[in-house]
Amino acid sequence: MDDRWYEIANLDHPWITRRFEVLRRLAADLFAEATAIAEIGCGHGLLQRQIEDYYYVEVAGFDLNETALKQTACRFSPVCCYDVREQSPEYEARFDLILLADVLEHIADQDAFLEAVKFHLAPGGCVLVNVPALQSLYSGYDRAVGHLRRYRIGSLAALAQRHELRLARYTYWGFPLLPLLVLRKLWMRARSGDGAIAAGFDTGGRVRDLALLWLSRCELIPQRLVGTSLMAVLRSPG
Repeated sequence: MDDRWYEIANLDHPWITRRFEVLRRLAADLFAEATAIAEIGCGHGLLQRQIEDYYYVEVAGFDLNETALKQTACRFSPVCCYDVREQSPEYEARFDLILLADVLEHIADQDAFLEAVKFHLAPGGCVLVNVPALQSLYSGYDRAVGHLRRYRIGSLAALAQRHELRLARYTYWGFPLLPLLVLRKLWMRARSGDGAIAAGFDTGGRVRDLALLWLSRCELIPQRLVGTSLMAVLRSPG
């Protein structure tokens, strides 16, 4: 993720808040059952902090961006600059829940990456994935933040199947925001670099934050129709 994104994303951002609400609806039981949890691509620790505050459990955070790790928002979870493709023996089959929160879309060789993720996953463990949805919404904002693709459930399920991971549950989310992303795609045609990231993710203030958050809540979760994002639980064989 581009460092400029970390300057905008915070715990009060409506998208960050709504993503965690969807996660709780889809996968709350996994946090109660897990004995060891990791987030790969943790960035500056927003999801770790949300999980700490809500479930009061530790989430080990791995990322390659040292600048982001130094800004971590988490309170007691460890963070480490670590490339999962190194497959360190100390982490082999260590975690029964691994979070990939908006990571896969940044990876060129997602098959090799997912195999590396599986190295760290305990037998019968789960990978919770969140990705942007609908390639038709791909815009200058996606390019600016390093997105290589957007997903539908079919493409995500096919990726999981290639690596012997079962699609256990999923939901699209962000359906009420679809018109805004269409407008963003049109708006981004005239933007690039710093301007694209700010224009595509910065809401512009607290009032707009609240309005976007309440708008984003106008859908039932889980839902299988369509959305701006896609969240899924992939389970490995026991």
